[in-house]
Amino acid sequence: MTEWTSVTGAAQLARLLASQSWQTRTGPGGRRPPAYRALADGVRLLILEGRLPVAARLPAERELALALAVSRTTVAAAYEALRNEGFLASRRGAGSWTAVPAGNPLPARGLEPLPPEALGALIDLGCASLPAPEPWLTRAVTGALESLPPYAMTHGDYPAGLPDLRATLAERYTRLGIPTMPEQIMVTTGAMGAIDAICHLFAPQGERIAVESPSYANILQLMREAGARLVPVAMADQLRGWDLDRWRQVLRDAAPRLAYVVADFHNPTGALADEEQRRALVEAARSAGTVLVVDETMTELALDPELAPAPDGTSALPRRVCAFDPAGSTVITVGSASKAFWAGMRIGWVRAAPDVIRRLVSARAYADLGTPVLEQLAVHWLLSGGGWEEAVRLRRDQARENRDTLVAAVRRELPDWSFEVPRGGLTLWVRTGGLSGSRIAALGEQVGIRVPSGPRFGVDGAFEGYVRLPFTVGGAVADEAAVRLAAAARLVRDGARGGAESPRSVVA
Repeated sequence: MTEWTSVTGAAQLARLLASQSWQTRTGPGGRRPPAYRALADGVRLLILEGRLPVAARLPAERELALALAVSRTTVAAAYEALRNEGFLASRRGAGSWTAVPAGNPLPARGLEPLPPEALGALIDLGCASLPAPEPWLTRAVTGALESLPPYAMTHGDYPAGLPDLRATLAERYTRLGIPTMPEQIMVTTGAMGAIDAICHLFAPQGERIAVESPSYANILQLMREAGARLVPVAMADQLRGWDLDRWRQVLRDAAPRLAYVVADFHNPTGALADEEQRRALVEAARSAGTVLVVDETMTELALDPELAPAPDGTSALPRRVCAFDPAGSTVITVGSASKAFWAGMRIGWVRAAPDVIRRLVSARAYADLGTPVLEQLAVHWLLSGGGWEEAVRLRRDQARENRDTLVAAVRRELPDWSFEVPRGGLTLWVRTGGLSGSRIAALGEQVGIRVPSGPRFGVDGAFEGYVRLPFTVGGAVADEAAVRLAAAARLVRDGARGGAESPRSVVA
């Protein structure tokens, strides 16, 4: 019986290892470890990061030696070290495949929240989500329960979403100057559910999807698992949004079926695309025949006061991307209550042309029959009763305070790390002063902090010198998070592989 479930080729593994600069890594005292030890450490980090799946068959020793330009003896010794440490298993005739030692958590390639019982042991900076804004969650659920009886008399399956919620969402787009009918809206189980449905409809296995580089880790993993061929397009520097020349070239040369972008407070960089960039990208996508999927989950989280909505609803933000394609023939918009309100409110939506919505609804029957009615009623209560604006204002205030505290703490504890302060969203994209983001992530849990490394947000190992820090903690906890990050950075800098030093203090 085969023990492995996937295969990693020699060229692919060599690219992943090159992103870590494994051959030039130094150990304690600045000494360079033996080549086999550096190779074993590089493979182990890829496994711990989830960038090399568990149960993936590795290339034969001779093949990997040729790809890395090292001796076969070096590869054989590295494989033996990994077997002794529990990160590799082998069987005669079946080859060698990745594993994790007994008792170690199975790594994931996306970003998943810690289970509640683990929150006391670690400061969790892995998930960019904040606690629910009360009392608005309780009020919304109470309002939903009061509205539930008529729906309880039905079968409860609404594949396109509750009619009232679809109408309310359409009205919100219309008030923004983007005429929208309820027939252009489908309610989904979160933004992930929306993008999953879009990918399966428009980009079946093997199709190209252009993505920003970096991009949101969970979406990248969703697309990989759907069998998409990802085409990265680099972001402009200094939070300036998109590099339109690069986008035009990729759309022209690669002809991707889909393109996925975040125009407002991009995850993870926080960049904000200006209005001209939005217009130009829509035109380029239309010319190339590419469907542009725009993720608006961060749109309402403008943190700088001059960008936040005024009491009359006006905003200094650029117009939505779909404003440049009002019929929805090129742009498919995805929204969600998860970031602006609460991640536990798994309500998302799609705005597109009516025929696209019909096709998505029809295809949905093979995945799920609809989104939970009670949660739809809660979001409808918020959007139609005025509670949404108050709740989101509370969310902005909390995120702004957290952002400012975290920025100050990181600058104080890690002065050689660099970043641009975003004007909105929930994430800080940080250059780690030449250190490996993967090593900081791996050693961070030893000193009590969980942080995702840059390569999770890239394609094929990019962004090794970055980590993403969300604005999910504030006050003393944000200060302590920076202290623990600095402790992890010292461990990486010193080349420690075993025990970890203790942080200066612990905040529950």
